[in-house]
Amino acid sequence: MIIPSIDLMGGQTVQLVGGEEMAVEAGDPRPILERFSRVGEVAVVDLDAALGKGSNRDLIADLVKIAPIRVGGGIRDVKTAIDWLDAGATKVVLGTAAKPEILKELPRERVIAALDAKHGEVVVEGWQTGTGKRIEERMAELRPYVGGFLVTLVESEGRLQGIDLARVKELAAAAGDVELTVAGGVTTPEDVAAIDRLGVHAQVGMALYTGKFDLASALVAMLSSDRPDGLFPTVIVDELGVALGLAYSNEASLREALTSGKGAYHSRKRGLWKKGATSGAEQLLRRVDLDCDRDTIRFVVSQEGKGFCHKDTWTCWGDSEGLEALEATLKKRAIDSEPGSYTKRLFEDAELLRKKLIEEAGELADAKEKEDVAAELADVLYFALVAAQKGGVQLRDAARILDLRARKVTRRKGDAK
Repeated sequence: MIIPSIDLMGGQTVQLVGGEEMAVEAGDPRPILERFSRVGEVAVVDLDAALGKGSNRDLIADLVKIAPIRVGGGIRDVKTAIDWLDAGATKVVLGTAAKPEILKELPRERVIAALDAKHGEVVVEGWQTGTGKRIEERMAELRPYVGGFLVTLVESEGRLQGIDLARVKELAAAAGDVELTVAGGVTTPEDVAAIDRLGVHAQVGMALYTGKFDLASALVAMLSSDRPDGLFPTVIVDELGVALGLAYSNEASLREALTSGKGAYHSRKRGLWKKGATSGAEQLLRRVDLDCDRDTIRFVVSQEGKGFCHKDTWTCWGDSEGLEALEATLKKRAIDSEPGSYTKRLFEDAELLRKKLIEEAGELADAKEKEDVAAELADVLYFALVAAQKGGVQLRDAARILDLRARKVTRRKGDAK
């Protein structure tokens, strides 16, 4: 896959040539992250911290809340690494501090060792200091302690000179079963696709910022279609993973979706189809995923309105079920419920809702038999969703918080207050 990169200096997004010469100043990283994260995880690098010239810590702490990011630059001890993982970083990237005595204290699957090389020699401290070791040597030393390697070919970084695929193949072999990401010199969508076919991720910065190619063309280069019309089947799911329907995409529709941040597809009858443009049932595009065979796309969306289907149901297989159905019902009743309904009463009587939440939670805690536990859990969920609806919160909002909490390494005792 493609890993877009955001490099930070002085609170701004930048791109350097060879780690030294300023080439691009792109401003506030927040809107850039929102756009880049539509294709998945994004690499955020604190160049100031890496060079020992300050820090963008507060800014990165904000970025962690916006989208899944791997954080690197200036992480030189266990505490700093764990702090970033606790804050919600999907992974931490260690360069100078990528030493067994530090790495063994961290969760292996969430640690990437950054191996930056100038003409084959690994360099550290913001690419300023040589180590006298080759990349393959460092990989062999660190492989037991990390879940990934990030290899940056410094002499190619920011120069848009193309990628040495033979060298990438050698590095992939040296990485073994550890995930490999390469950076430096990626210039075309074909570079990204060729790297992807080797089972390696391509971290891309300069080419995206200078318009050499965009995210849509990179995704299309990685995809293959066995259809005569060349379209890509696209499965649409909501943020809880419920399948809403099937559509088709091409490069133009992907570009529209990734640029606008909304659901856009290719209609075999009408051409470019922007979901909800006439019905009002718009979609906010959260993420585009490619399947393992690179012949099918998944759109993760926030669906608005009555749903995805033209028959005004949540999915093309009918209305939603379970918690999503309950949430939709409560949302409707909050607006147009008949006077005297119990749900309406709960919305209007804060003290009643509070007492019922406490009562039902207690009954769930005391339940023993499976059927009783299920029944009491259903009661708790009903009243909890009423409280959520009253507070303007949806299931997807709680799900995002749970995802962030799941990334914490440091655990609290969790004793009762």
